[in-house]
Amino acid sequence: MNMARKRLPVWVTNRRGDPDTIHSIKRMLRRMKLHTVCESAMCPNLGECFTMKTATFMILGNQCTRSCAFCAVDHQEPGPLDPDEPLRIAAAARDLGLKHIVVTSVTRDDLPDGGSDQFAETIRCLRSGIPGVTIEVLTPDFLGDAEAVRRVAEAGPDIYNHNIETVPRLYPVVRPSADYRRSLDLIREVRVYRPDLLTKSGIMVGLGETVDEVAAVMRDLRDAGCDLLTVGQYLQPGKANLPVAEYIPEEQFAEYERIGCELGFRQVMSGPLVRSSYHAEFATDLIS
Repeated sequence: MNMARKRLPVWVTNRRGDPDTIHSIKRMLRRMKLHTVCESAMCPNLGECFTMKTATFMILGNQCTRSCAFCAVDHQEPGPLDPDEPLRIAAAARDLGLKHIVVTSVTRDDLPDGGSDQFAETIRCLRSGIPGVTIEVLTPDFLGDAEAVRRVAEAGPDIYNHNIETVPRLYPVVRPSADYRRSLDLIREVRVYRPDLLTKSGIMVGLGETVDEVAAVMRDLRDAGCDLLTVGQYLQPGKANLPVAEYIPEEQFAEYERIGCELGFRQVMSGPLVRSSYHAEFATDLIS
C-alpha cells in the first residue's frame, strides 16, 4: 500500500458554509450536551450540513472503545451512559426542524448490550416527540450480538445502516477490531427481524483497495440483503490516522455507481465527498 502523503484536491479545501449558522448549531449542541459524528469524526461536509441545519447525532458518549485506523473519534475509556440523552436528541432535532434524523454512536464494547437499548430508546423518543419523522440508525457491529441487532431493528427505525467500511484484505490495518463477515451477518440479521426495513452500508475508497475488490464487496452486500450503498473518498482526519493511498478520480465513482445499480441496489450514492449520512434524506422516498 502506497502511504506517501498526497496533495489535497481542490474539492477537499473548498468546503465552507455560513459561519453564523455553524456557530449557532455548535452552541446549541454544547448547551444540550450532545455530540455529532460531524464534529467528532471531522467530517469534510460539516460546513455544508450545519449551514443547512442538519447533523448526525452520536449517542453513547464521545469516547470509542475501538481504535480504527481511519477514525478521528476519541479512543479513551468511555464514561457512564446518560439516560436523558435520547430526550435531548429529540428536543434538538425538533428545534432544528429535522424531518429525517440520523443517529449513530461510538462503539461501546464495554457495555453488555453494546448500547443497543440506548439506540432503541432514542428511536422511541424521536417517534413520540416528532410526528411523521423518519429515522435512520448507523450502528456498530455489537460484537455480533444478534439480540442487540434485534432490539434496535424492532424499535422502529426506517433505515438500518451498518458500514462495511473497506475491503476484507485491508481489515487488519483499517479495522483491526472488526470482522468483515460479522458486519455482513448483521445486515442479514436485520432482514430476518424486519424484512420491511431498508438496509444500508458504506465503503471508503482510496485506502489501497482495487476496483475488483470494491465490486466484490458490493456483491457481498447485495447477497446479504443490503438495499442502499454509499461510496466515498477516504480523507485522513489527523496525523495519527492512516494516510490516503490514492485520490480516486470522479469517473471511477461514476463507475462504482453503475456497478451498484447493475447489482440491484435501490440507491447508490457515489462521489468523493459522499459519507454515510450525507444527504441521507434522499432515501426517504424509498421508505414504504
